[in-house]
Amino acid sequence: MLIADSWAELSLRMGLATLVGALLGLDRELRGIDAGIRTNALVSLSSAMVMICSLLLYDQLHALDETNKTDPLRVIQGVAQAIGFIAAGLIFVRRNDVHNVTTAANLWVAAAVGIVAGLGQYKLLAIGTAFAILLLVSEPLFHRLRPDHGDRDTDEPAK
Repeated sequence: MLIADSWAELSLRMGLATLVGALLGLDRELRGIDAGIRTNALVSLSSAMVMICSLLLYDQLHALDETNKTDPLRVIQGVAQAIGFIAAGLIFVRRNDVHNVTTAANLWVAAAVGIVAGLGQYKLLAIGTAFAILLLVSEPLFHRLRPDHGDRDTDEPAK
């Protein structure tokens, strides 16, 4: 069996995905950007649910027929394609400036968080979360320390 389908394990996987997604969305929320806490939490939760569903289905089908050739890795590919489509829709150009690239990347990370939590890869989840949050919260500090100190945050909400 690839996945423990106990209430506790399912709640842990989906709960961690939702929590980390919400943490990732906090930066966007504090900057007044649309794809904030709820969006990132929902992307992470839905990715975890789809991944867990895939693993459970894999186990069920193999219990019926061990020669079954189902591949849960295809779920990751499908989630990546779907979130790529959504993220691409967030990016726009205005007056030769590209906007919402960080928000789009943030949703990519939220999807990855959901997949990783859904798979129960807790060490990878912890390390990835730490790096993502570090990147999100350190950017304003680096921006202030830059010598040119220009207005370069392309994720500010459009006015």
